[in-house]
Amino acid sequence: MQKRKLGNSGLEVSALGFGCMGLNFLDGKGIEKKEAIALLRNAVERGITFFDTAEAYGPYTNEEIVGEALQPLRKEVVIATKFGCKNASPAVGLDSRPETIRAVAEASLKRLRTDCIDLFYQHRVDPNVPIEDVAGTVKDLIQEGKVKYFGLSEASGKTIRKAHSIQPVSALQSEYSLFWREPEAEIIPTLEELGIGFVPFSPLGKGFLTGIINGKLEAVDRRNILPRFSEENIKANMVLVDALSEIAKQKNITLGQLSLAWLLAQKSFISPIPGTTKLYRLEENIGSTNVVFTAYELAKIDTTVNGITLVGDRYPEFLAKQIDK
Repeated sequence: MQKRKLGNSGLEVSALGFGCMGLNFLDGKGIEKKEAIALLRNAVERGITFFDTAEAYGPYTNEEIVGEALQPLRKEVVIATKFGCKNASPAVGLDSRPETIRAVAEASLKRLRTDCIDLFYQHRVDPNVPIEDVAGTVKDLIQEGKVKYFGLSEASGKTIRKAHSIQPVSALQSEYSLFWREPEAEIIPTLEELGIGFVPFSPLGKGFLTGIINGKLEAVDRRNILPRFSEENIKANMVLVDALSEIAKQKNITLGQLSLAWLLAQKSFISPIPGTTKLYRLEENIGSTNVVFTAYELAKIDTTVNGITLVGDRYPEFLAKQIDK
């Protein structure tokens, strides 16, 4: 698979990464540990070198799965994980105090079975801890050899600039897809100016852009807490799926491949991290890296999406409060 550099940091990753959260966390069910390990190793065999996890996914168990799966392949892969949630739970609150960052780093190193975290993200910006202190703590961890690169997640342009002045930010992780294009206004121009890579999570709109969601979700599905995934809003937003599906059909690709290839076509410093629990979906996602759009096709996608008004908030109120403004 083609490689990409995340901005000017020198961090090189596969064009498409792998978001590991859903292996045991996203829909409330997940898959067996043995299956998850096999899937991650299959991803490496197929050229994916960039894997994303966090202590909050589980909590803790996702890192353990990633660590066991990738330990034999450690020299071939880039592992990203995160700090910043109180008691490793976004629902409890945020905690990016320097002592907490250090404790999380030590614990994550053990669970990941490694001596160095490749990319260490602040999971959410903590309004109670100056971002300069956060960046300074990660800078110290980098100097100690426990972390290689510093990242932020869902941070505002102002926060990115402050952090970057203390310790260069290698990557920003935020939601970005044809289902959520807000980063185009401020975030992407800021990243391009500063030479920072962009790692879109939920590049398939949390599954909506695969076309397989068309009604009420199962009771155990964690997406039920997201306003955009109410039964009413799913039905209202199907107009987007229908319109993009028609374009994908004309291109002879799947809707998911169209969505990922569109992201890859936006900027050379973008590396999306779709997640899956199925090998055939993994192969489908990888197929997106071979899709090439003409300028006309990209313009048609933009015109189509811009003509559709989507409904439903991205997060419930308690999670929306954690987004840096």
